[in-house]
Amino acid sequence: MKNAILPVSIILIIISGACQTEKIEQNPNVILIMADDMGYECISSYEGARYSTPVLDSLAANGIRFDQCVSQPLCTPSRVKIMTGLYNYRNYEYFGYLNPNQYTFGNLMQDAGYETLIAGKWQLNGLAYKDSLPEWSDSLSPMKFGFDEYCLWQLTHGKKEGERFANPLIEQNGVLLDRDKDRYGPDVFADYILDFISRNKEKPFFVYYPMVLVHDPFVPTPDSEEWADPKKRYKKDTAYFKDMVAYTDKIVGKIAGKLKDLDIDKNTIVLFTGDNGTHPSIYTPIPDGSIQGGKGNTIDAGTHVPFIAYWPGKIKKGSVYDGLISFSDFFPTLAEIVDRDTETDGQSFYPLLKGEEYNSRETVFVHYDPQWGSRVNQYRNQFVRTIDYKLYRDGLYYNISRDILEKTPLKPDSLTPEEITIQEELKGEMQNHPVLQED
Repeated sequence: MKNAILPVSIILIIISGACQTEKIEQNPNVILIMADDMGYECISSYEGARYSTPVLDSLAANGIRFDQCVSQPLCTPSRVKIMTGLYNYRNYEYFGYLNPNQYTFGNLMQDAGYETLIAGKWQLNGLAYKDSLPEWSDSLSPMKFGFDEYCLWQLTHGKKEGERFANPLIEQNGVLLDRDKDRYGPDVFADYILDFISRNKEKPFFVYYPMVLVHDPFVPTPDSEEWADPKKRYKKDTAYFKDMVAYTDKIVGKIAGKLKDLDIDKNTIVLFTGDNGTHPSIYTPIPDGSIQGGKGNTIDAGTHVPFIAYWPGKIKKGSVYDGLISFSDFFPTLAEIVDRDTETDGQSFYPLLKGEEYNSRETVFVHYDPQWGSRVNQYRNQFVRTIDYKLYRDGLYYNISRDILEKTPLKPDSLTPEEITIQEELKGEMQNHPVLQED
């Protein structure tokens, strides 16, 4: 009898994880929010200010609070620096203007495949120089700087034509929005941002939100009692500053809440800062007294701004970083996030967000030439600083940890050996930059 040929069953087991291409995690979304004229002292988690900022305090408690972020003293110089990562002597030409030949972080993120949006205050078309800058009327300039969409105040229309708060004058993707006396500009921007996030939740996106709050005029918000009377919505009083701070916090809360509702908060980096110090007419009450705003001035109150980074699941909760951060550092940080090589004057702080080893800055250099009126231009200067010491181009040298208002420069014959060493290091750094030219 021949051997029987038995049927053979073949069982093919495919382990899906071993054979399928591993899913690549999407690059993190990034939202950069920059309040207008808000010094560090306005956030209660810094100096215990008596303003209502529960959302920002919560983001700081669950993220990183940066205690030594140094901006430019004025709005446009800060905007040019943060957007390009370059010192002002390289590309700041006029107040309220950014040359179209500049490469911004909008271009960077767009080139990396991100959907991009800018909403809020533009102030970069050169509206004050209509006779010499033909691009002042270019409604497409935000798109040329890398933003797929925009919703902006002060793009091709100046504030004399329409303000930013009640009944705002806002341009959106080439269209001038209808005026509405019951609309509040910050709400228009926030609503557009929320819509943009919802539409792009499946893609990597970058939102740059240079807020119009808390800049003067100091007027009622929709949460102020006076808002109920349309005639009082334009009433100017520094007493409304606290309401504007609270509304800033409320809007940040809406954005953070939207990220959580869409379940994309864990893959979104939220960065919050201010463009320069608080307006000098504002005295912020703190437990030990008050802090006068220093906008326009090179003292600490003019350049010391809040900076909070929030990235749930990535950043260790309640972290505090007391090293120096420069406004030139934001651009290279974004470049590292999207793995792009760039040439900037800054240093990426992305390792800090990931909890990795970081080589802290020793100094920050500031070139400040505002080109905006004699009152502001009186403070034009250059300085290099550490956390505790500050040296100006003219040789004035301060211990700013003891003399925060820079009332008494250190005398050469009273310096300690350590102060002499620091001074020489600051002089060495100053020599790396061109001298600020005389008017």
